[in-house]
Amino acid sequence: MIAVVGGGSWGTALATHLVRCEQDVRLWLLEQEVAEAINARHVNPLFLPDVELPAALRATSDLAAAVREATVVLVVVPSQFCRSVYQQLRGCLRPDAILVSATKGIETDSLLRMSEVIQAELAGHPLAVLSGPSFALELAREQPTAVVAAAHPIATAEQIQTILSNRALRVYSSDDLVGVELGGALKNIIAIAAGVLDGLGFGHNTQAALMTRGLAEITRLAVALGGRSETLAGLAGLGDLILTCTGGLSRNRRVGQAVASGAAPTEALAGGRMVAEGVRTTLAACALARRAGVEMPIAEQMRAVLHEGKAPREAVAELMLRTLKRE
Repeated sequence: MIAVVGGGSWGTALATHLVRCEQDVRLWLLEQEVAEAINARHVNPLFLPDVELPAALRATSDLAAAVREATVVLVVVPSQFCRSVYQQLRGCLRPDAILVSATKGIETDSLLRMSEVIQAELAGHPLAVLSGPSFALELAREQPTAVVAAAHPIATAEQIQTILSNRALRVYSSDDLVGVELGGALKNIIAIAAGVLDGLGFGHNTQAALMTRGLAEITRLAVALGGRSETLAGLAGLGDLILTCTGGLSRNRRVGQAVASGAAPTEALAGGRMVAEGVRTTLAACALARRAGVEMPIAEQMRAVLHEGKAPREAVAELMLRTLKRE
């Protein structure tokens, strides 16, 4: 049995996909009324209202019951809640249960990646991470999608690869946990910046420059922290960056558009239940970069815009007028 912990759009889409892979799935979510709607009407009215869910998908608001028999537990909750969830999982899991993080974020206070939070709270369990260019709605509608499962040893990633792969989802394996996790987390910062540029009326030249230099920043930090540059050139880096910066379903991009129109980040986030991880990740990324001695000028400007009230046009001007250098 497989448990999916987190009934937002991505958790619901993954649970739906796993049922289609003929897995026995339990989906945990906080809202009891949503669990009841999934079981009775086969719809998640809050997070994925336009998709008919499989009748075989069973949901519950009882966390212990959801994971008790699971051999694989996918955790798909916002990064700020992950540690609390992992703490609640103590004593509830099978000793051999594989924990898979599908959260794209960094813990703001500790600056830990999600796999490091798992190691801190549930040491001894095999773990993997899942990331890549993937909108929940499109996977739920069985549109071809490709992502990366990373683990060390890679055999754990290959187990997850086998479980998740079918004609709708192609999963690649990797042993670069650092690169895959940081690619998934840091691209959200650049996606907010892309939304800001769009909201300010800038065109394709500006967006291309942002994504290219944004990828350079992400790669510099990931490599400094032990990741591999080739990982960031793949699905978990470049692929996810392109999707999140250009796709209309991108939450982070929509936040950037709202900020460009004059909304405060808190106002931009208040319009929906879905979380835009990039707002919080900006703080963590800049702190990590300073600790590692890595330059991240785009991230620093986004930190100033999102958390210090800097005018977006001023941030763009400062980026363009930085000291000239070689690529």
